[in-house]
Parts: sequence; structure tokens; C-alpha cells
Amino acid sequence: MTTQTARTEETLLEPPGVEDGAAAWRIARDSGVLDLNSPYSYLLWFRDFARTSVVARGADGAPVGFVTGYRRPERPGTLVVWQIAVAEGRRGRGLGGAMLDHLAVRLRPRGVRRLEATVTPGNAASGRLFTLFARRHGAALEREVLFDGGLFPAAHDPEVLYRIGPLP
Repeated sequence: MTTQTARTEETLLEPPGVEDGAAAWRIARDSGVLDLNSPYSYLLWFRDFARTSVVARGADGAPVGFVTGYRRPERPGTLVVWQIAVAEGRRGRGLGGAMLDHLAVRLRPRGVRRLEATVTPGNAASGRLFTLFARRHGAALEREVLFDGGLFPAAHDPEVLYRIGPLP
């Protein structure tokens, strides 16, 4: 197994392929909390950003979770986590944290030492996920409003930026 893949007790973690796009869209849709992107965007994301994303596969090989991320163009040492989702039957078992840990290890040789993500104030599970990630990695965590709700074209909660790093 290379640093591109990792195995937890129940899942295989690896870079996604375009064939995983439809499943990722369904997992995001079924989450009930994520902003749902178009199905096309997941195909495109897994084509163009597979190196900075991860899919978790169950025993049957089907995706049960994913993280989409990209390196900030003006700060290539920072991974921006766009979305993270786990299928309902797999939630609460640490899979989200395992996928983030896997990405941190996988991207370390490429110079990634910081992580950023936005979380709406009502999304306690995601806030806890990123807080625990920072703690596990002994990294500082800063929070600030990145986008006020009024910037969105429709009603939307503010997006709070979680800035984590440096990672060891």
C-alpha cells in the first residue's frame, strides 16, 4: 500500500476517480447539511483535484465518504477542504477524521502544512471534526467569519473560516 492509499478497519482511503462522482453527489445530497453542487461538478472535481481529495470505500468498493479539497493558488502550502461527507450508515465512527488525517499525511511531502475549511455556525459536527483534527495534530486553530451571510444571493448562514496549522 502506498501513501496514496490507506486502510482503516472498514474502509480503503484513496484518491477518487471520475467514476466516484455520482456516488459523491448522492452522499452530499443525502447529508442534508451540505450545499449540493451539480453532479457535473463532482465529476470535474475528481478529474482535476483527485490529488487533493480522498474517497473512502467500503468492503464492496463503493464510496462511503469523501473529502474534496484543493491547494490555494496563492498559498500552495494550504489545503482548502471544500466538502467532507460520510454516508449515513458510517457516521459517528471517525471516518471523517480518518480521511482528513490521510490527506494531511499524503500531502505532507508536497509541502502542505496548513488546512482551511469553512463551517456554518449551526454545523456542530463539522466544527468538532476540525477542532479534533487540530488537536490530534498539535496544530493551532483560528476561527473568523470569512463570508457574512449577507454576501450570498439567498438566505445563508455566515461561513466561519477554520484555519489550522502549521501541521507537523
